[in-house]
Amino acid sequence: MFDTLQDRLQATFKNLRGKGRLSESDIDATAREIRIALLEADVALPVVKEFIAAVKERARGAEVSQALNPAQQVIKIVNEELVGILGGETRRLQFAKRPPTVIMLAGLQGAGKTTLAGKLGRWLKDQGNSPMLVASDLQRPNAVNQLQIVGEQAGVTVFAPEPGNGVGDPVKVARDSIDEARRTLHDVVIVDTAGRLGIDEELMKQAADIRDAVNPDETLFVVDAMIGQDAVTTAQAFLDGVGFSGVVLSKLDGDARGGAALSVASVTGKQVMFASNGEKLTDFDVFHPDRMASRILDLGDMMTLIEQAEKAFDADEAAKAAAKLQGKSGDFTLDDFLQQMQAVRKMGSMSKIFGMLPGMGQFKDQIADFDEREIDRIQAIILSMTPAERDNPKVIDGSRRARISKGSGTQVSDVNSLVDRFFEARKMMQQMAKGGGMPGMPGMPGVGGGKRSKGRQPKKVKSKGRRGSGNPAKRAADQKAAANKQQEAPAESPFGLPAGADKDAATDFELPKELRDLL
Repeated sequence: MFDTLQDRLQATFKNLRGKGRLSESDIDATAREIRIALLEADVALPVVKEFIAAVKERARGAEVSQALNPAQQVIKIVNEELVGILGGETRRLQFAKRPPTVIMLAGLQGAGKTTLAGKLGRWLKDQGNSPMLVASDLQRPNAVNQLQIVGEQAGVTVFAPEPGNGVGDPVKVARDSIDEARRTLHDVVIVDTAGRLGIDEELMKQAADIRDAVNPDETLFVVDAMIGQDAVTTAQAFLDGVGFSGVVLSKLDGDARGGAALSVASVTGKQVMFASNGEKLTDFDVFHPDRMASRILDLGDMMTLIEQAEKAFDADEAAKAAAKLQGKSGDFTLDDFLQQMQAVRKMGSMSKIFGMLPGMGQFKDQIADFDEREIDRIQAIILSMTPAERDNPKVIDGSRRARISKGSGTQVSDVNSLVDRFFEARKMMQQMAKGGGMPGMPGMPGVGGGKRSKGRQPKKVKSKGRRGSGNPAKRAADQKAAANKQQEAPAESPFGLPAGADKDAATDFELPKELRDLL
C-alpha cells in the first residue's frame, strides 16, 4: 500500500546521511521532496501543508542543529509527525457499562462492511466477548446470505429475521436485535447497514434512522483505503450526515497509494481504530499509528510481529524446542522443525512477516516474488518420511531419498537440499541457543561450527623456513600428534567442539565411528 511513499522518503533521507550539519537549503530541499512524496501518495492537500510546515519548523530548531546526527533527527521528526496525522495514540473500543455494547458499521457499498463485520466479530470473540452480527442490509442482493456465511466462518451468531433482497424493514431488524442480544446473553451487537454507490439522501436517512433506533456506543465508518482522495470527501459527508466515532480502513493490502489512510484521521478528527489487510478473517487488527508510521519509514513493526508470534506459538512447545536445542545434537528433530514451521505459517504469509522487519523495504521485490508454495513443498517432504527418518535424518540414504521424493512429488535434489539445510540450521541454532554466537564468524565465541575461510589454513608442524626438532624420534612424535589433531578438527567440524575440550565433553556428542575409535 505504501510502497511508493516509502521509496520516495527513503531516497530523500539517503541524501541527508553523512552530513554533519544541515543548512537552510538542505531543509528546504528535504521538505520539498517529502511534499512531493505525500502528494504522489494521494494525501489530501491540507494535510500535506500542515505536515510540511510542522516538519520545517522543527527541523530549523535546536533539536536538529545541535544533534550529533542531524539526518537521524529529521527522520525522528518525520516519524513523530506521521504518527500525529495518523491519529496519535491507539484508539480502543468503548464498551457500554451495561451490555450489550452496540457497534454500528456505516459506509459506501463495496467498502467491505459485511466481511469486516465477520472479522470484527471474530476478533471480539478472541478477546473473550460474545458478539452477535445483525443483518440490517436488506437492500443489496444476497447481503443477508453473505453475512450468514461470514458469521459461520467466524464462529459468530448472526441475527437475520428478514430474507433481504429488498424485503423487510432494516430499522426494525436493528431495534429487535438489542432485545435478542439481551435474551441470548450476547454482550456485543454489530449492526451491518446498507450502503450506496455514492452519497444520497436515502442512504443518509436510513443510516440515521438505524442510529436513532439502536443508539450505538460506537459508530464505525468503513472506508476503502484504495479510493484515494474521494475517501476524505465521503468521510466528511458521513460525519456531517450521520456522525461516527471511529474509522476502519479496509483493503490495506491493495496496491493503491494509501493517501486515504494518511488523510481521514487528520481531516475528520476521528481516529482510525481498525485495519483490514487481507481476505482472511484473521487479517484484521487494531490500528496503531506509531507502528504504521514505522512501516512507512521502513523502520519495521517488531511489536506487531511479537504479538503475532505470541498468538501462534505455544509457550510450552517453544520451551521444549529451546531445551532440545541446548541438549545433544540429535535432540532437535525434523518433527520439531515441522512444528516450528507450521507455527510460523499461523502468523500469516512469509511476505507479510518479512515486511515487518526493519530495513526490508530495499528487498520488497524479492519479498513480493517469494513463492509461498515452497513452504508446502518442505512440509510435503518431511511428511513423506517415516517417523524414524524424521527422528534421525542421518539414516536417509540414497534409496530412501528417492522414495521420499516420489512420495512428496518433488525431486531428489529437493530432498538433499532440505536435509543439508536442516543440519546446517540445527547447528547454527544450537550455537546461538548456547550463547556461542553465530557459528563460523571470526572473533566471536563458538567459531568451531563454521567453515574456515580460504585465508586461514590449519597450522602445520613443519612449514617453509621453519625447521622441526633435531631429534628424529621427537620429530616423528610431533608429526603424529599434529596429524591426529588435524583429523579431530577438520575444516568443517560437524559438532563444533571448543578448543581444549576434554574426552568427557566430546563423548556427549554423537560422533562417527572412526572418530569414536580415536577417543
